[in-house]
Amino acid sequence: MERALALPAPAKLNLFLHVLRRRADGYHELQTVFALIDLADWIDVERREDGQLHRSGDVVGDVQLDLVMRAARLLQQRTASRFGADIHLSKRIPAGAGLGGGSSDAATTLIVLNRLWNTGLARQQLADLALELGADVPFFVHGRNAFAEGRGEQLTPLALQPAHYAVIWPQVHVSTKEIFEDSGLTRNTKATKMS
Repeated sequence: MERALALPAPAKLNLFLHVLRRRADGYHELQTVFALIDLADWIDVERREDGQLHRSGDVVGDVQLDLVMRAARLLQQRTASRFGADIHLSKRIPAGAGLGGGSSDAATTLIVLNRLWNTGLARQQLADLALELGADVPFFVHGRNAFAEGRGEQLTPLALQPAHYAVIWPQVHVSTKEIFEDSGLTRNTKATKMS
């Protein structure tokens, strides 16, 4: 059984975003195309035998509320794993830039710990857990470009032509929650059909 593993946590672009309506649960029904890009954070994990979880590296805010720690605790609780982990995050994806950095970090943490703890969960089982952490976290668990519907969790794999994107970040943090709560957001539109 492996004791340590490091994997990239890639960023994504929304090639388009179509908001259909606000749902009764407060979330929005949407359609989007998620495309993985080369920009990535790095997750370095070493398994611990004592069951403790420790997080180091780039941390914004309370480490206990951090998506990486929430992902680790969720997997540990659901699988009753006796193992813990030292998790180091090296951030390259800007926070609040709409590139999915936190969600990708959470998904990569689930993937790495599933392997290091030998929990044996299938990819879809990890994606089901991931949805508890955020609507786009399952996309990162699957790790392939996709047409997304629902809250962003209903994924259809999508073959995209190779492309080059210039990602420009104006050093401004934008809250996803605030965007979707904005009264100026266009809602109640018809669904787009993909062919």
